[in-house]
Amino acid sequence: MNHDAAKVKQVAEQIKTKGIKFINLQFTDIMGMVKSVGIPVEMWAEVVDHGLWFDGSSIQGFARIAESDMLLHPDLDTFAVIPWDMDVPTARVISDVHLPSGEPFSGDPRNVLKRALAEAAALGYQYFTGPELEFFLFQPHADGSLVPLTPHDQAGYFDVSTDLAHSVRRQMVAALGAFGITVEALHHEVAVGQHEIDFKYDAALRTADNAVTLRLTMKAIAQRNGLYATFMPKPVAGINGNGMHTHQSLWRDGKNSFADPNDEYGLSQLAKKFIAGQLKHARSLSAIIAPLVNSYKRLVPGYEAPVYLSWARVNRSALIRVPKVSPGRVLTATRIELRCPDPSANPYLAFAVMLKAGLDGISSDLPVPEPKEENLYHLDEAALAQLVSMPGSLGEAIEELKRSELVKATLGDHLFDRYVEARTQEWDEYRINVSQWELDRYLPVY
Repeated sequence: MNHDAAKVKQVAEQIKTKGIKFINLQFTDIMGMVKSVGIPVEMWAEVVDHGLWFDGSSIQGFARIAESDMLLHPDLDTFAVIPWDMDVPTARVISDVHLPSGEPFSGDPRNVLKRALAEAAALGYQYFTGPELEFFLFQPHADGSLVPLTPHDQAGYFDVSTDLAHSVRRQMVAALGAFGITVEALHHEVAVGQHEIDFKYDAALRTADNAVTLRLTMKAIAQRNGLYATFMPKPVAGINGNGMHTHQSLWRDGKNSFADPNDEYGLSQLAKKFIAGQLKHARSLSAIIAPLVNSYKRLVPGYEAPVYLSWARVNRSALIRVPKVSPGRVLTATRIELRCPDPSANPYLAFAVMLKAGLDGISSDLPVPEPKEENLYHLDEAALAQLVSMPGSLGEAIEELKRSELVKATLGDHLFDRYVEARTQEWDEYRINVSQWELDRYLPVY
């Protein structure tokens, strides 16, 4: 494997200076779950040169038993010391999955995003993203169980006196800093026990790596404080769920291609075509960006979660929003925000399909519909009937996914088929399950 010699030397010096004893090679399965294999530091040089073999048939969606041998190749730019493993100093490095031939594995989610980014690069564009991953902190019971759920506090949006997680969030930010992730804001969210830590907008591959790292970090630091962090989209009925609102822009030759100071919304025609592409494909992207049965308990009217295919500036019920920017930052900060993804999504796959949908809007010269600035949840039935909505269940989202040539081309045949299979199995298990709600509702009556 060819690595930059200066980077190899830099990592070696960091290993020596920090006294690193073990290195974890991390990657994600198709669902976005982090997988890791540790090596003693003495094996590092060999892994850098030749990669590390592993059994791909044991990873969901990767390979059949007859073709299971795969290689992990570390991306040295992601090397970092794990800040909570200081008893035995350990580092992590995010890795790409390769076949024995040396070719990148088409079913590796990180490679899926790399392919989409390469297509954008061939058109002269660099894709930037900034996701906002919301999460809950729950207090486990004495026996370690979580149910019934007990939120860590009773605070609300930006509250201070009732917010019990000030210290925990600061610990989380310090840990993210150790991974080279620059945090821009941290605060309590709307729902009790709900929080958000936003990190700096960046090129999409680095942002996806950071999103995966953030989820792991939040869980690790919460556990060290006797708490449980979850990114489940809708853990508690009747209050806001966890979203992953994702800010996006395309750049070309160091300039923001989405910005036009002379436009009413500050958006270029290219940005509007990108919006049109995402609105066109939104329903077929849904099973990727809102991938769980539980995701569709969040995507209902009334909780700031978008349901209808629309775009606007100030309207948070719209699927795509155009955030306001300071007058002096129009050329650099102009972006669009897709509000339907949730943090259970695999960020590599989510960013890949979002990018390809936007690029399709550009290449197809799609006209953007008129913005909808009114609160869509306050419209009458006749007006709502004119709007197209997102899928109402994972089952509906899967059917939309199956028909999408764009998503299939983005994921590749291998990953697409296995992803559909896995989500269909999840939906089928949910459909045939008899819930406690059904027993409570029907058993005493029928």
